[in-house]
Amino acid sequence: MTVKDYPAEQLAHQPIGYWAGVAHQAIVAYTVATLRKEQLTQPQWWVVNLIGESPGTWTRASVADQLGMFAEPGLSFDPIYAQLFSRGWIDESPDGMLHLTPAGQLGLARTHARVVRANARIHEGISEQDFLGALAVLRRMIDNTGGDSDVPWWASALDLVGQASPYTMGEPEDG
Repeated sequence: MTVKDYPAEQLAHQPIGYWAGVAHQAIVAYTVATLRKEQLTQPQWWVVNLIGESPGTWTRASVADQLGMFAEPGLSFDPIYAQLFSRGWIDESPDGMLHLTPAGQLGLARTHARVVRANARIHEGISEQDFLGALAVLRRMIDNTGGDSDVPWWASALDLVGQASPYTMGEPEDG
């Protein structure tokens, strides 16, 4: 799809809150649709990705603590674990550590490849310079309104939530 051009005078008066909200909704919907191809919800993806990143280091409680910031308020991770257990993607050792099963490892690899392609699609036609400029503008607006514009602590490990940068991850896989 081609982005329609408008005169700069018209665009300069657009409400940033509206456009930031539309961008958020569209990107999340696209990501959810990508995950649906593997029959995963976004929270299930977070769990599988986190456990796969550091095998043998996560319990149910530590996963929920780590990923709670990304979740809707009040989300219970218990049904997410139950779904992943019944699907055969995760198991739990006697010491309470969660592990990916071989099926989970294959699912993680397939889903990660899909997410990398989706992220590349989201960034299609956007140079790294433009992307960084957009982030700088958004961060300045956040700061100007009293929000926290600091880069989040987890940003250096975005693979944990399936959002690797298309500017640092190399070429997306085909398929």
